[in-house]
Amino acid sequence: MRRSRTTTALALAALVTATTVASQSHASAGQTAKASQAALTYVPDEPLPIEPVPPQQSLDGLGISGYPDRLSVRPGESVKIMVSTKSPTFTSSIVRVTHGDADPAGPGLKEKVVDSPVNKTYPGSDQRLPLGSYVTVPDDRRLNPSGDFTITAWIAPSTIPGSPYNRTALKRTPVGTPRLQGLVTKWSEADKRGYGLFIDEQGAVALRLGTGDGRAETVTTGVKLKPWAAAMGGPEAYFINRPRPQHVNNSGWYFVAASYEARSRTVTVTQQPVSTMPDDSGATVTTRVAFGQVRPSNDPLLMAAYWNRSGDAHPTGFYNGKIESPAVYGRALSTGELKAISAGKGRNQRPVAAWDFSRDMSGDHVADEGPNRLDGRAVNLPVRAMTSHDWDRKTMDYHQAPRQWGAMHFHEDDLGDAGWKPAFTWKVPENARSGVYAARLEAAGKVYHATFVVRPKKATAKIAMLVPTLTYLAYGRTGATLSQYSNHADGSGYVYSTHRRPIDNLRPLTTGPTGAGRPWAFEADTHIFDWLETKKYEVDYITDHDVDREGREILDPYRTVITGTHPEYISTTESEAIKDWLGDGGRLMYLGGNGFYWVTALDRARNYTELRRHDGTEAWQAAPGEYYHNTDGEYGGLWRFRGTPPQELVGVGFTAQGFGHPNGNANYNKPFDRTEASYSDAAAWVFEGVTKKDGIGGDMPSLQSLGGPMGEEVDRVDYSLGTPANTILLGRSQPFGEQYMHVVEEINTSALFEGGDTNPMVRGDITLMHYPNGGAVFSASSMVWSGGFFYNDYVNDMTRITENVLNRFTSGAPLPGAQAR
Repeated sequence: MRRSRTTTALALAALVTATTVASQSHASAGQTAKASQAALTYVPDEPLPIEPVPPQQSLDGLGISGYPDRLSVRPGESVKIMVSTKSPTFTSSIVRVTHGDADPAGPGLKEKVVDSPVNKTYPGSDQRLPLGSYVTVPDDRRLNPSGDFTITAWIAPSTIPGSPYNRTALKRTPVGTPRLQGLVTKWSEADKRGYGLFIDEQGAVALRLGTGDGRAETVTTGVKLKPWAAAMGGPEAYFINRPRPQHVNNSGWYFVAASYEARSRTVTVTQQPVSTMPDDSGATVTTRVAFGQVRPSNDPLLMAAYWNRSGDAHPTGFYNGKIESPAVYGRALSTGELKAISAGKGRNQRPVAAWDFSRDMSGDHVADEGPNRLDGRAVNLPVRAMTSHDWDRKTMDYHQAPRQWGAMHFHEDDLGDAGWKPAFTWKVPENARSGVYAARLEAAGKVYHATFVVRPKKATAKIAMLVPTLTYLAYGRTGATLSQYSNHADGSGYVYSTHRRPIDNLRPLTTGPTGAGRPWAFEADTHIFDWLETKKYEVDYITDHDVDREGREILDPYRTVITGTHPEYISTTESEAIKDWLGDGGRLMYLGGNGFYWVTALDRARNYTELRRHDGTEAWQAAPGEYYHNTDGEYGGLWRFRGTPPQELVGVGFTAQGFGHPNGNANYNKPFDRTEASYSDAAAWVFEGVTKKDGIGGDMPSLQSLGGPMGEEVDRVDYSLGTPANTILLGRSQPFGEQYMHVVEEINTSALFEGGDTNPMVRGDITLMHYPNGGAVFSASSMVWSGGFFYNDYVNDMTRITENVLNRFTSGAPLPGAQAR
C-alpha cells in the first residue's frame, strides 16, 4: 500500500489537525411514535475522515474517459473501447506505449501511433457510472398483491443520517442529509404506485403504499435505527490506518417487517433489535390508511434500492448495509407469526417468495427457496458470504454452515460494470507486435488512455513480460475510490474491483515530476517496458489474467519471465503455474518489491477480482468470519498465512515500507552493497562490468525515488519463512531511516524500535536462487529497482546488472554453481 505523494502523510496530518471536529449533540431519534428517547451526546476523540471526490465528479473533471472491454487481446481479435465525454466530438488513436512517465527528468511519454481505420473523430457521448448494488427480481403477478401482504427481513443498516454510532459513515451522512433507502420494494416513486419497505429520510423503518393515481401513504415507526458500524474510525484521516479493522457484532441487526390488511386498511410496521441487551431503538406501529387497495407496479422487485420512475434503466435510493432472508407473504401475518419468523421458526408460513442469500454465493444468482422459484439477480457486486444475524461465531468457514452466511452487504457506491456503450471496436492486426497498447482519447484539449495488452497468438520470443494486471485492479481507482484500497460510504473496504470502468491510474500521464508524485504500478512498470524496448529485446507481453486463465501452459514457451515493479496480488492458479514452470527449468526475474503477497480471486466471467484483507499491511480489514472468498471459496488474506510465504517462491518476502521522511530529509531510499557471496563463481557473473562494491545505484537519479534503487517497499531473505538454503545473497541495503517500518504482520506487540534505523529486519536483500532442472529466480526486492534505468541512455550499473541476469537466464545455458547447489 502507498501514500500517493511524498508529502501526503505530512499534508494529511496537518489537515486533520486543522479540521478536528468539535463536539456535537445528536438526538438518537427524530419524530417518534413511541416514548421519546434520551438524547445522545457524542464527543468525537478523532477527526472525521476526509471526503474523497466521488468517481463521477472526478471523471467529469477529466473531460474525457474510457476503458476497453478486455485487458488482453490477441492479433485477429477485437477490443471494444467505451468512451464518455461531454464534448460534441472526440478523436481516437491506437498507440503502443513503451514509457508512460512524463517526468521531464526522464525519457518522457513514449508512444507510437498504430495505423488503423479507427483513428478518427467520433461523436461524443456523456455516459454515467451506474453506482449502487441491489437485487432485482423479474416482475411476476404473484409479487403484485392487490390485497393483503407482508414483507420481512433482517437488516444491519450502516448509514443512518446524523447517527454517531457509525463513526466512519458520519462524514457522508451528517445531520441534515436525509435520504430514502430501499429495503424490499416494488415501488415507483414518481408514479406513486406499488409498495415498498424502506428506511425513511429520518432513519426509521417505513412502509409506502400507492394507488398509482397520485395517492400514497407512508407509515413509519418514527424511531431512528442505530447503524451497524462496518468499520472503526482511524486516527489519520484519509489513507493510512483509516478506517481501522472492521468488526462484527449483532448490535446493529434488526428484524424488520411490514404488513397490510386491505379489508381493514390496517398497516403494521415493526423494527426490533436482535441484541438481547437493552435497546430503545425498537418500535412497532399499527395504524389505518386511507385506501384499501394498492395498485401494483409492473417493474421488477428490488432489494436495497427502489425505482424512481417506472421503466427507468437504473434504480435509485440505494441502501448501505446488510440484508438477510427477505421474504414476501401473500397475507397479513399476525404478531405471533412475525415473532416466530424473527425467532427463526417461520419457514412454514407459506411465503410467496423467500430469498436465501446463502445459496449460490459464488455468483450473481439469488435463489428463492419459496414455492414459486422467483429467483433474482445481484447487480453491481454486493458482497456475498457475509455473516448473518444468527452467526454463532463457532466456525469461521461458511462452507461448514452456509446458513449462517446468509447476508449480502450492499453499498450505494458499488460497481460491477459501468455498462457503457462502445464508441468503436479495434480489430488487432495479425502482424501487431505484442506490447502495451491504448486507445488515446482526446477531447477539448484533454487526453485519456484506455489501456490494454496485446499478447501473441503463440509465443514469438524467449522472454515474457508478465504484466501485473491483478495489482493494477487492486490499485485501480476511478477518481479517488473504487479501488481495493478504497472505503465505501459506510467505511467498509472495497472487496471487489472490476476492469469494466475507467481506471484513472491504469494509463500514462498520471503523476507529475519526482517530489510532486511518484509513478506507481502501471506507470512505474513502463520504466521496465522502455528499457526492454530501448535495448531491442524481443519480448512477448502476457498478463496475470492470462496466466490465471491458462495456467502453466502459457509460460512453457519462455525461458525467462520478467515481473513488474509490484506484483503484489496473485491467484492460486498463477502461483502454482509459476512454481511448476520454475521447477522444470523456467527462470524468473522478480524486478519489484512486496510481491506475491495477497491471495487474489478472479471471477473470469464477470471481469472482477476479489480480496478479503486481514492480518497484513493493509488499507482495511475484513470482518471476523468473512475471510473466505465467495468467488472461489478459498481462504483469503496473505499467502504466508496459507502456508505459502513469498520466500518459498522467490527467496524473499515483504519486510518493510517507507514513504518520505518526517524531518523533510529526501534521502529516504538507499543504494546497496555487495556481499562476500556475490564474488563467488556462482554469482560473480551478475556483476560483470560493475566496478563499485558499495553504494551501488546511489549516484544515479531515479524517476521513482530519491536516494537509490532500494526503497518504498522492500523484501528480505528469511530461512524460517521458506527461503531455500541454496539462495545466494547478492547484495543488501541497510540501514534505512526511521520512516521505514517493519511490516505489521511480524510485530507481535506494540513497541518502539520498529524503524529502519534500529530494526535489523528492515532491509532489502537482493538474491539469486536455483530451482531444479536449471530453473532460477533473481529477486531485486525493491519497488524502485528500475526507477533509474533511464540514466545515461540506459547504460549504467543498474541496467548492467539486470541485463547480465536477463542475458544469462535467456541463453538457456546452465548457471554457474547450480548443479553443486
